[in-house]
Amino acid sequence: MNDSLAQDLSIYQLASLVQVASPQLHLSPAALLSLVRSQIDLLIEQQIAATLWVKLPPGKIWHSELVRYQSSVEISGVIYSCQMAERRKERNLSISPSSLPPFEHVNVQLLPNRSLQREYFLIVLSPQFSSLIVVHRPLKRRKTRLLPRVNNNITLSLLTTTSMEVKVIQQVLDGIKQQVRTPTSSPIAPGDFICASTPEPVLISQLLIQQLQRQDEINRQTMTRQMAKLQQQNQQLHNKERHKDEYLSNVCQELRTPLTHMKTALSLLNSPSLKPPQKQRYLQMLNTQCDRQSSLITGLLDLVNLEQNLAGMALESVRLSDVVPGVVSTYQPVAQEKGIMLAYTIPTELPPVCCVSGGVRLIVINLLHNSIKFTPNGGQVWVRSRVHRDYVQLEFRDTGIGIAESEIPRIFESFYRVRSGTTEDSSGPGLGLTIVQHLLWRSGGSISVKSKLSEGSSFMVQFPIFRHTP
Repeated sequence: MNDSLAQDLSIYQLASLVQVASPQLHLSPAALLSLVRSQIDLLIEQQIAATLWVKLPPGKIWHSELVRYQSSVEISGVIYSCQMAERRKERNLSISPSSLPPFEHVNVQLLPNRSLQREYFLIVLSPQFSSLIVVHRPLKRRKTRLLPRVNNNITLSLLTTTSMEVKVIQQVLDGIKQQVRTPTSSPIAPGDFICASTPEPVLISQLLIQQLQRQDEINRQTMTRQMAKLQQQNQQLHNKERHKDEYLSNVCQELRTPLTHMKTALSLLNSPSLKPPQKQRYLQMLNTQCDRQSSLITGLLDLVNLEQNLAGMALESVRLSDVVPGVVSTYQPVAQEKGIMLAYTIPTELPPVCCVSGGVRLIVINLLHNSIKFTPNGGQVWVRSRVHRDYVQLEFRDTGIGIAESEIPRIFESFYRVRSGTTEDSSGPGLGLTIVQHLLWRSGGSISVKSKLSEGSSFMVQFPIFRHTP
């Protein structure tokens, strides 16, 4: 073999050139590991003390097979663990020679070689059985790790060739011999570079059985994972359909209630003995229920539009001091009418927050509206803000009717209304907090609630601080 070939030798190409008729296998890391394990299984079962030449992918799962072999065979053998000279960190994966006394473990450094850097091999040499596994990892356009561990979800196609022919194994051993960097950590016996045996037919049959058993194990594991994934997908579809049915049922129920009231008012208006005050009351009832119907439909359309477009909404930088005061001033007349003291504290030096376009204003409107709505006459409502770690907190606190502890987990559900005992308080569509939560999820924020009946509530909103990207 000439020097130019030795400088950039490909073990995989060398084995393929000598063994032209050998099929080119495309294996996943899991299938390759199964192939290696079947070889180790045979050595352990037959108690064969072999000389091994190995260059395995990084990862404990691969090198644990060598540990398994060493710990299961009582007769001494030799393992030559090959690493590229420029990849010294692979030494951390080597097996300590003192941990398993019957075996001699030699760390062998190979000369820098671009082809060998992407190749792995397992060569078994013994009087009863010799075999070869050579793997080449093809180049990809984008930079990837050397080889993912077997339990990774990403499956790579690894070019693999195997052989039990003496001439093929010997040719590969000759190539490795030219790539050994001297001096090594321990001397290499000259005979360990020689393949002089042909596997016995019985052992070949046994190896095929081991490979079939390992492949069957992979198939079972794959089938189990696929079945579990299908069951999970079916459950998700079932849950989605169930939630959809519940949602449609709630929508129908919400729309039916005001329609029932309107139908009742219309039937009563047709009474010939109806007096003017009663007529006025029924007309007012019609007007109120029409407003409720309109509010419900508007809220539904807003929620549907938000859910359809939220994922594509861009995040922007917003200063709370530019939004909150304006919304509070809009609600001041409503608060004054109920005798509610409404105040806010929003420092101008607060950092900008990250939220979808128009999201901060919509969040403040919904939460402030609820605070005033559920606070009795003469109560108090505060809006405060401060920085907490990587977030800006915006608190809405009131002295309102409060929320029962059992109801707090449900207040963000669509159409859910806190039971307050008054028809006025339950007239809204019950979608405001749902919209608030959706906006905060998209913005990377959150909301929490603390409340006590008859004492008031505190809604704490956390907006992530806006970070400028270079």
